[in-house]
Amino acid sequence: MAAPVRLGRKRPLPVCPNPLFVRWLTEWRDEAASRGRRTQFVFQKALRSLRRYPLPLRSGKEAKILLHFGDGLCRMLDQRLQQHRSSGGDHASASSGAKSPAQEGPPADVQDSSVPVLAQPKAGGSGSYWPARHSGARAVLLLLYREHLNPSGHSFLTKEELLQRCTQEAPGVAPGSARSWPALRSLLHRNLVFRTQQPARYSLTPQGLELAQKLAESEGLSFLNVVSEPEEPPGEEPEVPRSFSAELGASEGSVQQPQLELRPGEYRVLLCVDVGETKGAGHRSELIRQLQRLHVTHTVRKLHVGDFVWVAQETRPRDPARPGELVLDHIVERKRLDDLCSSIIDGRFREQKFRLKRCGLGRRVYLVEQHGSVHNLSLPESTLLQAVTNTQVIDGFFVKRTADIKESAAYLALLTRGLERLHQAQSVREVFIRQLVQVRGVSGEKAAALVDRYSTPASLLAAYDACVTPKEQEMLLSTVKCGRLQRNLGPALSRTLAQLYCSYSPLT
Repeated sequence: MAAPVRLGRKRPLPVCPNPLFVRWLTEWRDEAASRGRRTQFVFQKALRSLRRYPLPLRSGKEAKILLHFGDGLCRMLDQRLQQHRSSGGDHASASSGAKSPAQEGPPADVQDSSVPVLAQPKAGGSGSYWPARHSGARAVLLLLYREHLNPSGHSFLTKEELLQRCTQEAPGVAPGSARSWPALRSLLHRNLVFRTQQPARYSLTPQGLELAQKLAESEGLSFLNVVSEPEEPPGEEPEVPRSFSAELGASEGSVQQPQLELRPGEYRVLLCVDVGETKGAGHRSELIRQLQRLHVTHTVRKLHVGDFVWVAQETRPRDPARPGELVLDHIVERKRLDDLCSSIIDGRFREQKFRLKRCGLGRRVYLVEQHGSVHNLSLPESTLLQAVTNTQVIDGFFVKRTADIKESAAYLALLTRGLERLHQAQSVREVFIRQLVQVRGVSGEKAAALVDRYSTPASLLAAYDACVTPKEQEMLLSTVKCGRLQRNLGPALSRTLAQLYCSYSPLT
């Protein structure tokens, strides 16, 4: 008697993110095996490493961050890719499987190379998928959509957070355990939700975001539209950028505050340390001790982008419990070498760089800290050096390498002191002296003597305007007494300063 046929739903296989590279490596491996060459094992190891990597690669050079990919193999891939493109092939479209109509659009929609690019949806997948009402998949999409729109949120939820909120808001569809959740697994396979980091964080893909918005509109939920920005009524101030409010830990549902303006002397520079840098024993608590030893003014708070940012905080606020703050244009991401290895392997490396580039701060620093021997790491040293070089050359970050945690703390203290000097209060007299000493021949003593007679640029210009002839303007400052010997400034410098402050045309 024939065995009964088991009918069931076939589990869809994930789309290969780099089919061209896989195909070429397979060809080279088979060719080497047919000729009895030992390079077949090199290609096999590289092929195994490539199949484990979940993100598309734009070039062979980008594959350098993977294990078993050397300079020669990356060069071979780039040459083959160039031949493929010259023959009319398109690596961008072939690297993610079949294209769906939703992906066909103008070239301006192509993502940046540092974006954690996702596999494109399969034909007949998310495009025609509509989760049933009161289903677990629908509840997960709406929960992630609400978190995405939350201005004080961070656009992702852990599995425990998803389970807790689903139990509170939709207890009928919540699973009994977070270990087995068919609805979440189905959304992952349909490429509507993607998972990053360890422990896992779940967020919406662009296709999932579009579907979740349609679900919210069909149920009449009062969510904001994330595709087009809402028009602001005339006379209202624009909303605070989301990244800034997230970094400063703005509370959910907070009322929009009036625009804050801080003048010199009304604020202090404060270093904000991410709470993740202080948890646990060992090196993380050691960082705080080093900052305290260096007398760095700092505070610990939850930062959703970066590990260190600086803010200008009010010194005399109206509400002492909630002083006003403005984010300064500097942000630091700190990585130990072991953490850098794990972030490259699990995909956080590119994701974090993408978020840093989108946070709105212009001066981005990637702090790479040495930790232990490079021979004990999960990736070769050449791969780490290539990743760090790409971060500086391609992504435009300033990369700072330190030997240990003490040197990292010293670098943070140096940045803090520099920002304090940059933003310290300066009087008009001090700025006028700094302007005068830029003139060749004007020393500090001579500048101080000039400012003693004319305390501001306005008073000096008024004195020039009172002169009758240009000759009188040129000799106005010649008799100013300077220094301990009380010598005259002299006609040469007086003439130079008169040309500087009285000429409306470019100086020759």
